[in-house]
Amino acid sequence: MPEGPSIVILKEQVTPFLGHTIRSVAGNTTIEKERLLGQRVDAFRSWGKNFLMEMPDFTLRVHFMLFGSYRINESKSWAVPRLALGFDVGEINLYACSVRFIEEPLDLVYDWWADVMSQHWDPQLALQRLRRAPGMLVCDALLDQDIFAGVGNIIKNEVLFRIRVHPLSTVGALPAAKLRELVREARNYSFEFYEWKKQFVLKKHWLVHTKRTCPRCQIPLKKEWLGRTDRRSFFCENCQRLYT
Repeated sequence: MPEGPSIVILKEQVTPFLGHTIRSVAGNTTIEKERLLGQRVDAFRSWGKNFLMEMPDFTLRVHFMLFGSYRINESKSWAVPRLALGFDVGEINLYACSVRFIEEPLDLVYDWWADVMSQHWDPQLALQRLRRAPGMLVCDALLDQDIFAGVGNIIKNEVLFRIRVHPLSTVGALPAAKLRELVREARNYSFEFYEWKKQFVLKKHWLVHTKRTCPRCQIPLKKEWLGRTDRRSFFCENCQRLYT
Protein backbone atom coordinates (compact mmCIF):
# COMPACT_ATOMS: atom_id res chain seq x y z
CA MET A 1 0.00 0.00 0.00
CA PRO A 2 1.49 3.39 -0.96
CA GLU A 3 2.03 5.45 2.17
CA GLY A 4 1.72 9.20 2.60
CA PRO A 5 5.23 10.08 1.33
CA SER A 6 4.62 8.14 -1.89
CA ILE A 7 1.42 10.08 -2.52
CA VAL A 8 3.29 13.35 -2.06
CA ILE A 9 5.79 12.16 -4.69
CA LEU A 10 2.92 11.35 -7.05
CA LYS A 11 1.50 14.83 -6.48
CA GLU A 12 4.85 16.30 -7.51
CA GLN A 13 5.16 14.06 -10.57
CA VAL A 14 1.81 15.15 -12.02
CA THR A 15 2.56 18.88 -11.76
CA PRO A 16 2.87 19.19 -15.59
CA PHE A 17 -0.87 18.39 -15.86
CA LEU A 18 -1.90 21.26 -13.58
CA GLY A 19 -4.27 23.67 -15.31
CA HIS A 20 -4.82 21.31 -18.24
CA THR A 21 -8.11 19.83 -19.42
CA ILE A 22 -9.01 16.14 -19.48
CA ARG A 23 -9.54 15.19 -23.13
CA SER A 24 -10.20 11.45 -22.81
CA VAL A 25 -11.23 8.94 -20.14
CA ALA A 26 -11.16 5.15 -20.05
CA GLY A 27 -10.88 2.32 -17.55
CA ASN A 28 -12.97 -0.28 -15.75
CA THR A 29 -14.15 1.97 -12.91
CA THR A 30 -17.86 1.97 -12.17
CA ILE A 31 -18.02 5.68 -11.41
CA GLU A 32 -19.49 8.06 -14.00
CA LYS A 33 -16.08 8.64 -15.58
CA GLU A 34 -17.48 10.59 -18.54
CA ARG A 35 -18.15 13.37 -16.06
CA LEU A 36 -14.42 14.04 -16.12
CA LEU A 37 -14.34 14.89 -19.82
CA GLY A 38 -13.59 18.55 -20.44
CA GLN A 39 -12.73 19.20 -16.79
CA ARG A 40 -9.76 21.42 -15.97
CA VAL A 41 -7.49 20.28 -13.13
CA ASP A 42 -7.20 23.24 -10.76
CA ALA A 43 -5.05 21.57 -8.09
CA PHE A 44 -3.42 18.32 -7.06
CA ARG A 45 -3.48 17.66 -3.32
CA SER A 46 -2.79 14.80 -0.97
CA TRP A 47 -4.16 13.82 2.40
CA GLY A 48 -2.60 10.82 4.02
CA LYS A 49 -2.92 8.00 1.51
CA ASN A 50 -5.47 9.88 -0.62
CA PHE A 51 -4.51 11.50 -3.92
CA LEU A 52 -6.85 14.36 -4.82
CA MET A 53 -7.51 16.04 -8.17
CA GLU A 54 -9.48 19.25 -7.70
CA MET A 55 -11.68 20.48 -10.52
CA PRO A 56 -14.00 23.51 -10.64
CA ASP A 57 -17.08 21.73 -9.29
CA PHE A 58 -15.86 18.52 -7.66
CA THR A 59 -12.77 16.51 -6.71
CA LEU A 60 -11.61 13.08 -7.83
CA ARG A 61 -10.28 11.05 -4.90
CA VAL A 62 -7.92 8.15 -5.54
CA HIS A 63 -6.95 5.62 -2.89
CA PHE A 64 -4.44 2.96 -3.93
CA MET A 65 -5.65 0.33 -1.45
CA LEU A 66 -3.20 -2.56 -0.90
CA PHE A 67 -1.91 -3.12 -4.42
CA GLY A 68 -2.67 0.05 -6.37
CA SER A 69 -0.18 1.74 -8.67
CA TYR A 70 0.07 4.37 -11.37
CA ARG A 71 1.91 5.19 -14.58
CA ILE A 72 2.51 8.64 -16.03
CA ASN A 73 2.83 8.95 -19.82
CA GLU A 74 3.01 5.18 -20.13
CA SER A 75 0.75 2.21 -19.47
CA LYS A 76 0.93 -1.41 -18.35
CA SER A 77 0.51 -3.70 -21.34
CA TRP A 78 -0.67 -6.52 -19.06
CA ALA A 79 -3.30 -4.65 -17.04
CA VAL A 80 -6.45 -2.62 -17.62
CA PRO A 81 -6.39 0.67 -15.72
CA ARG A 82 -9.07 1.45 -13.20
CA LEU A 83 -9.03 4.94 -14.68
CA ALA A 84 -7.04 6.43 -17.55
CA LEU A 85 -6.99 10.20 -18.06
CA GLY A 86 -5.72 11.72 -21.29
CA PHE A 87 -4.51 15.31 -21.58
CA ASP A 88 -2.99 17.32 -24.41
CA VAL A 89 0.33 17.01 -22.57
CA GLY A 90 0.23 13.30 -21.70
CA GLU A 91 -1.71 10.73 -19.69
CA ILE A 92 -2.22 9.44 -16.16
CA ASN A 93 -3.09 5.76 -15.69
CA LEU A 94 -4.34 4.48 -12.34
CA TYR A 95 -4.43 0.76 -11.50
CA ALA A 96 -6.08 -1.44 -8.83
CA CYS A 97 -7.27 1.56 -6.87
CA SER A 98 -10.48 3.03 -5.51
CA VAL A 99 -11.75 6.18 -7.22
CA ARG A 100 -14.73 8.31 -6.30
CA PHE A 101 -16.03 11.85 -6.53
CA ILE A 102 -16.09 14.30 -3.63
CA GLU A 103 -18.72 17.02 -4.01
CA GLU A 104 -17.96 19.05 -0.87
CA PRO A 105 -15.09 21.54 -0.45
CA LEU A 106 -12.03 19.57 0.66
CA ASP A 107 -11.54 21.71 3.76
CA LEU A 108 -14.85 20.31 5.03
CA VAL A 109 -13.82 16.73 4.33
CA TYR A 110 -10.18 16.47 5.42
CA ASP A 111 -8.38 17.35 8.64
CA TRP A 112 -5.14 18.75 7.22
CA TRP A 113 -3.64 18.97 10.72
CA ALA A 114 -3.62 15.17 11.00
CA ASP A 115 -1.52 14.63 7.84
CA VAL A 116 2.07 13.85 8.86
CA MET A 117 3.37 15.21 5.54
CA SER A 118 1.38 18.45 5.66
CA GLN A 119 2.75 21.87 6.53
CA HIS A 120 -0.29 22.10 8.82
CA TRP A 121 0.68 18.98 10.83
CA ASP A 122 -0.06 19.57 14.51
CA PRO A 123 1.87 17.26 16.89
CA GLN A 124 -0.05 18.57 19.89
CA LEU A 125 -3.31 17.53 18.27
CA ALA A 126 -1.88 14.05 17.69
CA LEU A 127 -0.89 13.84 21.36
CA GLN A 128 -4.36 14.90 22.46
CA ARG A 129 -5.98 12.25 20.31
CA LEU A 130 -3.61 9.58 21.56
CA ARG A 131 -4.30 10.46 25.19
CA ARG A 132 -8.02 10.03 24.55
CA ALA A 133 -7.38 6.38 23.64
CA PRO A 134 -5.17 4.98 26.45
CA GLY A 135 -6.19 1.37 25.75
CA MET A 136 -5.24 1.47 22.08
CA LEU A 137 -2.24 -0.60 21.00
CA VAL A 138 0.58 1.51 19.59
CA CYS A 139 0.64 -0.66 16.44
CA ASP A 140 -2.97 0.40 15.85
CA ALA A 141 -2.42 4.01 16.90
CA LEU A 142 0.25 4.60 14.26
CA LEU A 143 -2.07 3.24 11.56
CA ASP A 144 -5.04 5.32 12.73
CA GLN A 145 -5.53 7.84 9.92
CA ASP A 146 -7.42 10.21 12.20
CA ILE A 147 -4.21 10.60 14.22
CA PHE A 148 -1.39 9.89 11.75
CA ALA A 149 -2.81 10.34 8.26
CA GLY A 150 -0.30 8.92 5.80
CA VAL A 151 1.47 6.51 8.13
CA GLY A 152 1.41 2.93 6.84
CA ASN A 153 2.83 -0.40 7.85
CA ILE A 154 6.43 0.31 6.85
CA ILE A 155 6.56 3.54 8.83
CA LYS A 156 4.82 1.84 11.76
CA ASN A 157 7.37 -0.94 12.01
CA GLU A 158 10.39 1.29 11.54
CA VAL A 159 9.23 3.98 13.99
CA LEU A 160 8.49 1.47 16.76
CA PHE A 161 11.91 -0.11 16.30
CA ARG A 162 13.57 3.30 16.23
CA ILE A 163 12.00 4.34 19.55
CA ARG A 164 12.39 0.83 21.09
CA VAL A 165 8.68 0.23 21.75
CA HIS A 166 6.98 -3.17 21.40
CA PRO A 167 3.95 -3.00 19.04
CA LEU A 168 1.63 -4.53 21.67
CA SER A 169 2.31 -1.69 24.12
CA THR A 170 -0.72 0.39 25.01
CA VAL A 171 -0.79 4.13 24.42
CA GLY A 172 -1.74 4.88 28.02
CA ALA A 173 1.20 2.89 29.39
CA LEU A 174 3.83 4.87 27.51
CA PRO A 175 5.71 7.48 29.57
CA ALA A 176 4.97 11.04 28.47
CA ALA A 177 8.43 11.44 26.94
CA LYS A 178 8.07 8.20 24.98
CA LEU A 179 4.65 9.24 23.69
CA ARG A 180 6.10 12.54 22.46
CA GLU A 181 8.92 10.59 20.83
CA LEU A 182 6.38 8.40 19.03
CA VAL A 183 4.65 11.46 17.57
CA ARG A 184 7.93 13.16 16.64
CA GLU A 185 9.44 10.14 14.93
CA ALA A 186 6.24 9.34 12.98
CA ARG A 187 6.72 12.65 11.19
CA ASN A 188 10.52 12.50 11.02
CA TYR A 189 10.56 9.04 9.51
CA SER A 190 7.85 9.99 7.02
CA PHE A 191 10.07 12.72 5.59
CA GLU A 192 13.10 10.42 5.55
CA PHE A 193 10.93 7.85 3.73
CA TYR A 194 10.05 10.59 1.22
CA GLU A 195 13.71 11.42 0.51
CA TRP A 196 14.80 7.78 0.28
CA LYS A 197 11.86 6.94 -2.00
CA LYS A 198 12.79 9.76 -4.39
CA GLN A 199 16.36 8.44 -4.50
CA PHE A 200 15.14 4.82 -5.04
CA VAL A 201 16.97 3.65 -1.90
CA LEU A 202 14.05 3.21 0.53
CA LYS A 203 14.45 -0.55 1.07
CA LYS A 204 18.16 -0.14 1.79
CA HIS A 205 17.22 1.84 4.90
CA TRP A 206 14.74 -0.63 6.36
CA LEU A 207 15.99 -1.88 9.70
CA VAL A 208 13.22 -4.35 10.58
CA HIS A 209 10.45 -4.24 7.98
CA THR A 210 10.55 -7.63 6.18
CA LYS A 211 13.89 -8.39 7.93
CA ARG A 212 14.84 -11.53 9.87
CA THR A 213 17.53 -10.33 12.30
CA CYS A 214 17.57 -7.44 14.74
CA PRO A 215 20.39 -5.07 13.71
CA ARG A 216 20.91 -4.08 17.36
CA CYS A 217 20.76 -7.42 19.15
CA GLN A 218 21.70 -9.79 16.33
CA ILE A 219 18.89 -12.17 17.28
CA PRO A 220 15.85 -13.29 15.22
CA LEU A 221 13.08 -10.74 14.82
CA LYS A 222 9.48 -11.67 15.49
CA LYS A 223 6.99 -11.49 12.63
CA GLU A 224 3.34 -11.43 13.69
CA TRP A 225 0.00 -10.07 12.49
CA LEU A 226 -1.06 -7.79 15.33
CA GLY A 227 -3.75 -5.37 16.41
CA ARG A 228 -7.22 -4.71 15.13
CA THR A 229 -5.77 -4.02 11.67
CA ASP A 230 -4.08 -7.46 11.62
CA ARG A 231 -1.09 -6.03 9.72
CA ARG A 232 2.40 -7.52 9.67
CA SER A 233 4.63 -6.42 12.53
CA PHE A 234 8.39 -7.00 12.59
CA PHE A 235 9.93 -6.36 15.99
CA CYS A 236 12.58 -7.40 18.49
CA GLU A 237 11.41 -8.82 21.81
CA ASN A 238 14.74 -7.94 23.41
CA CYS A 239 15.26 -4.24 22.65
CA GLN A 240 11.66 -3.11 22.07
CA ARG A 241 10.08 -2.71 25.48
CA LEU A 242 6.53 -3.86 26.15
CA TYR A 243 4.63 -1.14 28.05
CA THR A 244 1.36 -2.37 29.61
